Amino acid sequence: MISSTIGYPYIGGNREWKKALEAFWTGKLEEDLFHAEIETLRLERLQKQKDAGIDLIPVGDFTLYDRMLDTAVMFGMIPERFGWSGGDVSLATYFSIARGNDQAVASEMTKWFNANYHYIVPEYGQKKLVLTENKPLTAYLEAKEKLNIDGKPVLIGPYTFLKLSKGYDKKDIPAFILQLIPLYGQILNELAEAGAQWVQLEEPILSTSLTKDDIQTVSEIYKQLSTVAPHTKIMLQTYFDALENYEEVVALPVAGIGLDFAQGADKNLEQLQAHSFPVDKTLAVGLIDGRNIWRADLKEKASLLDALTKLVPTDRMWVQPSSSLLHVPVTVQSEEKLDATIKAALAFADEKLVEVTTLVKGLREGNQAIADAVATSLTARQNLEDLPARNHPGLLQAVQNISVQDGQRHSPFKERRDKQQDYFKLPLLPTTTIGSFPQTPEVRRARTKWRKGESTDVQYRDFVRNEIKQWIDIQEDIGLDVFVHGEFERTDMVEYFGEKLGGFVFTEKAWVVSYGSRCVKPPVIYGDVTFINPMTVEESVYAQSLTNKPMKGMLTGPVTILNWSFVRDDISRKDVTYQIALALRKEVEALEEAGIHIIQVDEPALREGLPLKKSEWNDYLEWAINAFRLATASVQDTTQIHTHMCYCEFNDFIDSISGLDADVISIETSRSHGDLVSAFNDFSYDKGIGLGVYDIHSPRVPEVKEMIDVIEQGLGVLEPNQFWINPDCGLKTRKHEETIAALKNMVAATNTMREHYAVLQK
Repeated sequence: MISSTIGYPYIGGNREWKKALEAFWTGKLEEDLFHAEIETLRLERLQKQKDAGIDLIPVGDFTLYDRMLDTAVMFGMIPERFGWSGGDVSLATYFSIARGNDQAVASEMTKWFNANYHYIVPEYGQKKLVLTENKPLTAYLEAKEKLNIDGKPVLIGPYTFLKLSKGYDKKDIPAFILQLIPLYGQILNELAEAGAQWVQLEEPILSTSLTKDDIQTVSEIYKQLSTVAPHTKIMLQTYFDALENYEEVVALPVAGIGLDFAQGADKNLEQLQAHSFPVDKTLAVGLIDGRNIWRADLKEKASLLDALTKLVPTDRMWVQPSSSLLHVPVTVQSEEKLDATIKAALAFADEKLVEVTTLVKGLREGNQAIADAVATSLTARQNLEDLPARNHPGLLQAVQNISVQDGQRHSPFKERRDKQQDYFKLPLLPTTTIGSFPQTPEVRRARTKWRKGESTDVQYRDFVRNEIKQWIDIQEDIGLDVFVHGEFERTDMVEYFGEKLGGFVFTEKAWVVSYGSRCVKPPVIYGDVTFINPMTVEESVYAQSLTNKPMKGMLTGPVTILNWSFVRDDISRKDVTYQIALALRKEVEALEEAGIHIIQVDEPALREGLPLKKSEWNDYLEWAINAFRLATASVQDTTQIHTHMCYCEFNDFIDSISGLDADVISIETSRSHGDLVSAFNDFSYDKGIGLGVYDIHSPRVPEVKEMIDVIEQGLGVLEPNQFWINPDCGLKTRKHEETIAALKNMVAATNTMREHYAVLQK
């Protein structure tokens, strides 16, 4: 029995990785110094796992931006617009693919399965693939030479890479595979020659719903890999859920199979018991939850492990987290202000390493050897369960009493649309933004001083109001039609609301990566979620007092608050979401009563909560949509409800999005606009919609003509009277000058299109 990990956070305990990246991007750190800092971080995280007693440590899971991007660049899958002509790939080219540059739009970015992590979508384009660098080999040799670690090289598996790439049709798949196989084969052979005992190929796609043709393709890929790299021991790693095609997957010609026994415990165990496990393979048991932060019930985990040892001998078994620990913060030890009961019930990446090695010790030396650790885990979990904040009988009853009528607007959309047009009198193709404006260093410093008690509440409020006024004036100058206050008082769109609702606690350094260098510090939902006082009314009302233009109240929706938080695990996610929805309903009503009649309730994470199995989608979508409607349905017909979503294969559930019954939806689509627009060819969407006309994740300012092209493409499948013009997401991470320039171009593009329609009407 050995211990292993699938992956470990690369962010650093104090976000050193993020700081190094951003210093390099802004020219404050020379490339050679950047590489030196990154190497230090890379080696420190390996040493930490070694010191924790992990037997088989992953190497190659570190990245400068994203591992899907790393794989694409390693195979020479670099879009022509970035000007690469072969040879080594420079950092400038690498980061341009992710972030764009003055000449080229960045590659599409989307969610990694149902996690709040975003990957760069590789673009195939039927080009000839070449191995530009054997990155796993470089990582393996570095660990071996500098730390004496005989690591486990890891890389994205060929079928997951294929399925998550774009730029090919179904007929192109065989040719794509035929190019990938020899490249993977070369990587695997070179690793075997260098002495690597195991190589981890990650195939999370196998935990989704696959067709028989899909499984046949997987089988053929791994059959060919076993031929071209016969001396490599492959650990085929799955995660995030159980397998649907267990028998076919465990029959693949690989040396080991990694299964998730946290998210997919019941189903994977059931299949293991029903169909056994091959005698010639090693089972990597994903026992410790790699997605959530709660301390494991070690008694329960040891019992499950004991059951598994009756099916697979311990000499053919690894114990590890259920997925990469990328999705959890680094260490609980950095949290000095948390309530002691809550802190004792938490386990971040470092603590999960200890849980893994503890369970392995129990198998090696007997359960008595870990009796104290088991007892400590049980006590910590029970103390958490006994907290009064987890026991609000009235709220539990309110959730049970929710009815269908609670989620119904007063009138159907068509009637509301006419009333809202009479009320707001907005022009054709109304322009707006998604919510946030740039959070400058000055804004962050002012918030930090206030939090530290170095400035008073009044001083901080005056600062925020000055920022709001500045951007109201800017919006007036630009000529937008519907304004926002800019969200300068908010650190994060979920954290802000969690700080003002009951049932949440907050950490100091529990950061995780969302995309690129963008890191978030998810709130922790540990108790019942309750409304305390209005959360957004003051800033929205002040902003409205400065202009005659309509002001949007800005809220984060119940499903996004759920999916972007670390959530208690003692009640269902559905019930937690309904608690959040009931609290937000009161906030929506408070905004309306205060005179704010456009209210945006953002749900960018709605799709990421979809189960990996399509058979489970309907149940999730039913309660997720009900929660949104519960939060928004009590307003009057003249109050316009907006929502915003990040683009994630929108056409998969476009009918469900319509079911939200929001008056206007804006969607992040600029990097993949054509894919989304095609969805409307098959579905008649009757409500207001804003397809993001430019990419806010890139510092690049698009030309007016580019935005006109995007608008025209959308208007090819949507009616002008339902079309809104907006950026594809909030502008928090952008600079002043690029934000203003891009918005001016957006308004100019809109005016050009309005003139076009005015001519047509004549």
